[in-house]
Amino acid sequence: MTEPTALHDPIAAEAHAATARPAAVAVVVPTFNEAPNIGPLVDRLERVLAGRQWEVVFVDDDSADGTAAVVQALARDNPRVRCLLRLDRRGLSRAVIEGILSTSAPLVAVMDADLQHDEAILPRLLEVLDAGQADVAVGSRYTEGGGVGAGFGAQREAMSRFATWLAGTVLRVRLRDPMSGFFALRRDLFDGVMRRLSGEGYKILLDILASAREPLRVTEVPYQFRPRVAGESKLDSAVAWEYALLLIDKRIGRWVPVRFVMFALVGASGVLVHLAVLWALFRGMGEKFAAAQTIATLVAMTSNYALNNVFTYRDRRHRGLGWVWGLLTFYAICGLGVIANVGVASALFDRSNEAWLLAALAGALVGTVWNYGASRVVTWRRA
Repeated sequence: MTEPTALHDPIAAEAHAATARPAAVAVVVPTFNEAPNIGPLVDRLERVLAGRQWEVVFVDDDSADGTAAVVQALARDNPRVRCLLRLDRRGLSRAVIEGILSTSAPLVAVMDADLQHDEAILPRLLEVLDAGQADVAVGSRYTEGGGVGAGFGAQREAMSRFATWLAGTVLRVRLRDPMSGFFALRRDLFDGVMRRLSGEGYKILLDILASAREPLRVTEVPYQFRPRVAGESKLDSAVAWEYALLLIDKRIGRWVPVRFVMFALVGASGVLVHLAVLWALFRGMGEKFAAAQTIATLVAMTSNYALNNVFTYRDRRHRGLGWVWGLLTFYAICGLGVIANVGVASALFDRSNEAWLLAALAGALVGTVWNYGASRVVTWRRA
């Protein structure tokens, strides 16, 4: 007896028939090590989106647990399921952006794969958009009827509410849960803001709302945030850092790239490291000045590289042998930056001996700009 094909399965047959027509709704789900949750999430979407033309796009950041393989296996039997695998790239916001760009559906919903978002409110989110009641429909934990239940500890809830308060400093719309990762919007609205998105961090909804030229109409639909079923939370201290970068970018990004701001702050810390090492070697240990200066310079450059690798370029972070190679390129770039710094400062000083401070600052600025631009292209270039 032959095994039944996918088309003999009623659910699979329905999926094949449905996908003969274009999807009207795309559910974009960024994933990283969420293999156990993929099947249950697809089953839940099948139930709540019955009667709609829909697809689900899993955007996977090359998970080590085989998440992409699980999605691809499902996709072979269910054409509603799609897998977008990202290699050598990280970041939830950018994953969502790529997922939305990969679909032509006029309505797009975004949700996590961890089953903490209540898929039962998806129809309501879409109905709000269908009826033209809002530009964006948000699944909200903090409006009447919503809640975080056991999904949050007290500390995490306090952090979330504080982050929500901070979000209000960059938004022009009233929203109780701007930190939500569960929402739906019209694709044409996304097309209008996509070139102004920063793509920083995890809070893509905040990025979208803050990037719109005009205040958007937003409706919040309450839901109960659920405990994680499988896998581990991705929240760590670096996520808070990325959130801070997003807020900074929305404030000053139109004038100065946020990465440059962080690069300059790291450079300022490098000055302190340099002086501390120089003092310890020259004054504390009696080392010759030239040797102490050389060692202090190398230590400061190494410190700058390590901090930039962790914070400024977290999404392009080097590991293993790549870390060593990146450090060597950074040394070379900073060496040329010193030449640019001294050259510009000397040229300005020759014109006016009285303007030595201005000359020094100008040289430092040129060196910093060179180091930032060159290291971005060479040391932390995108794959």
